[in-house]
Amino acid sequence: MSKPKTHIESWLGIIALAAICIISLANVLVRYTTNASFAFTEEFSVFLMVILAFAGGAVAARTNQHIRITLLEQFFGVTGRRIVYLLQWLGGVVVLGLVAWYGGKLTYEEYMWESLSPGLGYPTWIYLIWLPALSIAIIFRSTQSLIDRLRHGDEEQA
Repeated sequence: MSKPKTHIESWLGIIALAAICIISLANVLVRYTTNASFAFTEEFSVFLMVILAFAGGAVAARTNQHIRITLLEQFFGVTGRRIVYLLQWLGGVVVLGLVAWYGGKLTYEEYMWESLSPGLGYPTWIYLIWLPALSIAIIFRSTQSLIDRLRHGDEEQA
């Protein structure tokens, strides 16, 4: 079985991590050389960490490398494993579906109220739109992983 494709999420995570490193390093250098600090670093760093976490979650879901307890998977036979796979997937879909739904509602409310971020005054919906979007990406990737696991079994079980 070939390695699952997660190029978009991988690159999104790489870009977010690189940006966090660059702006944090720049802020440290400026702070120690001028005794001043960039105002945007905390706001952008938090935003980029959310993107990094959810993009990494999508990659982990697709490649079946997320944290889970495999005791039940190893205990049951093929039919039992398939039921456990479905229950794992269903639990993830419920939680991420709630995150996507409420994150989408929050994003829409922030857009309608024209809320601005406290640090830089940017519209907050720009930061929040990534929460439901990447939650949906994780649901999509975990569904792809479920289909692969049901078709081919889990490579770890072999």
